[in-house]
Amino acid sequence: MQPLRACLLILTLLAPLSAMAQGDRAGEFDYYVMSLSWSPNWCALTGDARQSPQCDAEKDHGWTLHGLWPQYTRGYPSYCQNGQRPPSRAQTGAMADIMGSGGLAWHQWKKHGSCSGLDPAKYFALSREAYARITRPEVFRKLDRSVALPASVVEDAFLKANPDLTAQGITITCKQGHIQEARICLSRDLEFIPCGPDVRRDCTLDDALFTPLR
Repeated sequence: MQPLRACLLILTLLAPLSAMAQGDRAGEFDYYVMSLSWSPNWCALTGDARQSPQCDAEKDHGWTLHGLWPQYTRGYPSYCQNGQRPPSRAQTGAMADIMGSGGLAWHQWKKHGSCSGLDPAKYFALSREAYARITRPEVFRKLDRSVALPASVVEDAFLKANPDLTAQGITITCKQGHIQEARICLSRDLEFIPCGPDVRRDCTLDDALFTPLR
């Protein structure tokens, strides 16, 4: 093989590895997806087995903030190299009131917040602001027993509680027959916007389980 052809072949083989090593670039994304998790369902499926403090009855968690995720029109960045110092234990612990645990806050920063282009303090402040902007339907906090309902009922409740939110801007997900999350799409200025096609994947169950507060 001629030297020039050999060099070109090596460069061709190394190009994908270089792209993988470079990874996603912080701050380059199109919009946010705010994911809200119904805590009692998460506890029933996962948290109780882990003995998570989030599932203690006195916590009274309802819709908790799973995360604020930078999103492309299709797909999303993750685990970005951004040059920021990681959040302190105090910073992640301070998010437990709306996220359930400092451990989740740490994971969300590492996977998603690192791609926001913000430092941890600003990312968590923006996450808290996003969480405060959505009115979480009170009707689900009044349940006194587990119920089976269409996932569309949950979506309708969010739309009624948030008149500026449209059906194109929210999706309800399910897991193992339970209502899992409400995912709401926001602009970089935290205004309601339509979700991209890869986010709009509504749960179609007519009998999804919804667990009451403890």
